[in-house]
Amino acid sequence: MPDPLLDVNQVAELLGTTPRFTRRLVAERRIEFIKVGRHVRIRPAVVADYLATNTVQPISARRSTLRKAA
Repeated sequence: MPDPLLDVNQVAELLGTTPRFTRRLVAERRIEFIKVGRHVRIRPAVVADYLATNTVQPISARRSTLRKAA
């Protein structure tokens, strides 16, 4: 059996945002979704892919641009 589909409120909870942000992701076609009649559903794997795609890695080495004090 495939993963259960998530509604907008459940996705917002997973992302730690508001349902409005999730609806905007759907409206702007920034996340894959499934239409079930008038309802929008999102697979958990899609949320995981969205998070992986939008994760920003920290800079590993930082160059010092400051001068040393005299």
